Amino acid sequence: MNNGGSTLNNDFQSWEKVKDCVDQSIDIMLNYRQSGHPGGSRSKVHALLATMLSGAMKWDIRDLNKRFADRFVLGAGHTIPMIYATLAVLNEVMRVKYEQTGDAKYKLADNSDHVLYYEDLLGFRNRGGLPGHAEVGGKNFFLKFNTGPSGHGTPAAAGIALALKRAGAGNVKVFMMEGEGGLTPGATHETANSAWGLALDNLHFLLDWNDYGIDSHKASDVIYGTPEDWFESHGWKVFGAENGSDWEDVTTTLMEMMSFDNPGRVPSVSYFKTRKGREYLKYDNASHGAPHGMNSETYWETKKVFADKYSTSFDAMGNGAPATKEALMSEFKSSLDTVMDVLKSDQAVIDSIADTLVAIGDSVPETIDTLKLPLQASPFADKRVYDYRNYPIYKKAGEKAPNRAALAHWGAWVNAFGHDEYQRPLFVAASADLSGSTNLSGFAEGYGDFKGYGWYERVGDDDGVLLPQEITEFTNMGILAGMASVNLSENPEEEFDGFFGATSTYGSFSYLKYGPMRLFSQLAQDCGTKTGKIIWIAGHSGPETADDSRTHFGIFSPAVTQLFPKGHVINLHPWEYNEVPVLIGEAMKTDVPIIALHLTRPAVEIPNREKLGMASHFEAAKGAYIVRDWVEGKEKQGVVIVQGTSAMDSIVKLLSVLDEKGLNIKIVCATSAELFDMQSEEYKKSILSESDRVNSMVVTTAGRATMHSWLFNTAAEEYTVSPDWDNNWRSGGTLDEVLDESHLTPEWILKGIEAFAADKALRYEKMSDALK
Repeated sequence: MNNGGSTLNNDFQSWEKVKDCVDQSIDIMLNYRQSGHPGGSRSKVHALLATMLSGAMKWDIRDLNKRFADRFVLGAGHTIPMIYATLAVLNEVMRVKYEQTGDAKYKLADNSDHVLYYEDLLGFRNRGGLPGHAEVGGKNFFLKFNTGPSGHGTPAAAGIALALKRAGAGNVKVFMMEGEGGLTPGATHETANSAWGLALDNLHFLLDWNDYGIDSHKASDVIYGTPEDWFESHGWKVFGAENGSDWEDVTTTLMEMMSFDNPGRVPSVSYFKTRKGREYLKYDNASHGAPHGMNSETYWETKKVFADKYSTSFDAMGNGAPATKEALMSEFKSSLDTVMDVLKSDQAVIDSIADTLVAIGDSVPETIDTLKLPLQASPFADKRVYDYRNYPIYKKAGEKAPNRAALAHWGAWVNAFGHDEYQRPLFVAASADLSGSTNLSGFAEGYGDFKGYGWYERVGDDDGVLLPQEITEFTNMGILAGMASVNLSENPEEEFDGFFGATSTYGSFSYLKYGPMRLFSQLAQDCGTKTGKIIWIAGHSGPETADDSRTHFGIFSPAVTQLFPKGHVINLHPWEYNEVPVLIGEAMKTDVPIIALHLTRPAVEIPNREKLGMASHFEAAKGAYIVRDWVEGKEKQGVVIVQGTSAMDSIVKLLSVLDEKGLNIKIVCATSAELFDMQSEEYKKSILSESDRVNSMVVTTAGRATMHSWLFNTAAEEYTVSPDWDNNWRSGGTLDEVLDESHLTPEWILKGIEAFAADKALRYEKMSDALK
């Protein structure tokens, strides 16, 4: 047995005092805010402090954003009070030591916005203060992903570990702390499989095994097994501390996990058996999400133990709740002062902990010889990556190809460009065992003289870029979200250096990917450092996935890619092959972190745009362009806004028919509402003037509800041609059969346009009546 715990025996006395101060800071914070999660926060303190102070984790409290420091993810994001309290206590040690000595080695970050002092606990769960769950940024850079929703932290932690390994920094470790309740979501099962398959030997889980969640039953009453069962069955190495509140047991377990021989390159987990609500006098599920009543008798009992132990007293000891907000905040601050005074009065603890933190911080390497990210320049600043007009992958008019094939060709080109120009890939990709079907495999394939990076790890090698993932849509997205959050730039606030991600599944299953993207979007907004981008491919969207039938039609589900604040996602809807690279390149130019690319299955003919009088495929970059303009001198009967492969393919076949029938209809192809919104007002009005918008309808391969950006009035929705025209799910069959049932064949679309044009007067009369 490794005796790492025994070698640290002399430190345990100092750790014990720090632990007591952390416990009290948790209690006080939650008491005066009357919100938060005390039980799990209390039970994890020994494991967290041992991880931070034993040397198991190499990190630097003076610079929480060091490139090659180990990473920490709080999977149990509700136990964030423990993180806040711990940082507050440890930062106070450093602040005191620096004030005593003036020695720069004890100096915390110059930017106080990045240092969590104990005074910051006063703002817990208040707007502008410390968030109620784990969020990266500001004073929380110790954390490396936004967590709180159960199961969301596990794949992100694996993704962070993946990014480090693929970058050649596999000696940098990732620690993820969770409770067994947070292991019950399917994402944990998926991540356990994936982490083994990706050989993430730098990934270490810390499991607080306390047998309770929110409800009254034990976890063990409804969940079979032990951590050995849960993880060894997935190939992980498991270590355990039967007493998770004993320094010797906890530390020995950690040191064994960090030093075991690992030729199989497997991930590992250490569990710590604890009591939820340890020493809080409110235990198990009852301690989960509600503190003691403010200044209740039981609350003061928890303070009396501390006061007696350290011969101190709290000014308000035994008093009821303060009557005013001012009195509450004063008492809140006074109670924290009392705890910190106990800490500061023990010079031995200050010296021991400060020197320990400095030594651990100094152990973080400044450089890594094996790094695979050459630093001459970030490839993501190279304009050639986004210069779609010069991409060498376009097809000629008359050729036939599915638009998904363009993704494969662009993916092969962009990673070959990265290899040839920067000796590294730009994208790492993952699909739900659908990389070939959705053409995501192109990112790993050869282009020109470059043979391609191929598969990653156990089915490939550590230079691969295509992750060998199975049916794990949620975890695939979580892994890429974690990966894209890892910025190894020397100037992370100015530029990103790491990997962009691409992930795909059927459009109908898009909802399985939304959770990790929501958190990644929030992280990208607030963290203060640059993040990478993720291309979210909603493959096989629309009713064109005909013979797979309705369970696989991406008509409604892809709408989840719109459920973000404006400016946080760009949705791309190319209808033919040549529009795909254009739209990707244009979206990649922006600072928007999420690009949702909606692709379809069937091959369609590349149009002769010049012959048809259509705008160039390059105009797709503007989000909308004119396919057929008004005939001057004739009544303008209406504008038809079209989105989707089969919809536009049918429209192209109708262009000559519209001429023959004398219909003066303007046709606009809508490729991206977000890119269109970025254009000048002059351009937007040239495509869709105010009168055009009033006089418009939509033809789409998606559900009407997904077209809100292009439906400008109720009349437009009434005349819309879409697969949900009768508010029913479509059935399956051949492509022609499904398009007929969806009313997306040229014949059906023509009927819709004719009715729309014929009813112009009626439409205007209805709008006029509504205004009256």
